[in-house]
Amino acid sequence: PLASGEVAMPGPLPDADPRTEVGQVAGALNRMLGHVEDALGRRQASEERLRHFAADASHELRTPVANVRGHAELALRHRGPVPGDVRHALERIEAESQRMTSLVDDLLLLARLDAGRPLERAEVDLTLLVLDATADARAAGPGHHWRLDLPEEPVVVTGDARGLQQAVGNLLANARTHTPPGTEVTVTLATGPESVTVTVADNGPGIPEDLQPEVFGRFVRADHSRSRATGSTGLGLAIVHAVAVAHGGTATVTSRPGHTGFRLVLPLA
Repeated sequence: PLASGEVAMPGPLPDADPRTEVGQVAGALNRMLGHVEDALGRRQASEERLRHFAADASHELRTPVANVRGHAELALRHRGPVPGDVRHALERIEAESQRMTSLVDDLLLLARLDAGRPLERAEVDLTLLVLDATADARAAGPGHHWRLDLPEEPVVVTGDARGLQQAVGNLLANARTHTPPGTEVTVTLATGPESVTVTVADNGPGIPEDLQPEVFGRFVRADHSRSRATGSTGLGLAIVHAVAVAHGGTATVTSRPGHTGFRLVLPLA
């Protein structure tokens, strides 16, 4: 309960004669419970203010970031001669503004999920979704070896198509970003009696054991063991976990040197 943000505490113990040992213990315990509840309430309020700030700041940043990127693209299309160093600077501005746009979008999505806003609900063909996401990953990471293991029949769940697409895409991007070229990545879609599981497994260097419990946290990276050929926002796996929970599912990881497997489990439609 505490880990999920629940701050409700058990009620105070019944009053007892403070002159007795039992009464003194009960009084001390009641005071301690009161202090703990106050502290948890303050923490929850602080986190709520932080979530609102992240959502508001992200929303306000979208327009200026888009403007910066647009001006860089416009300057790069200039017909006249552009000095090499200026062109390089404009290309870097365009690339970094795109990265900032991704960060802003990720923060906004997390803020919406944190706020518990209702998700769009529709039938989603996970087979097609996984197929398309893997095709995108293959195009973005041609140096990796991508494998697909899909059932013969379409797998359909009820959920938010955009959120699920981003969750699966983030798992594939994570494998591509944090493993070296030549790594084999296998994407598996399997069904059970009541759930469906998307597994993204790679034979890369693995995630340090001490970081595995934190891997779905925000801005968590294992840079010293998993290659970073491209940048990332550090929010991808946090979004995977948030999307899974919002759909009544789970997101887990197992890792050792030579094998890392992420599992996204969702209830069937």
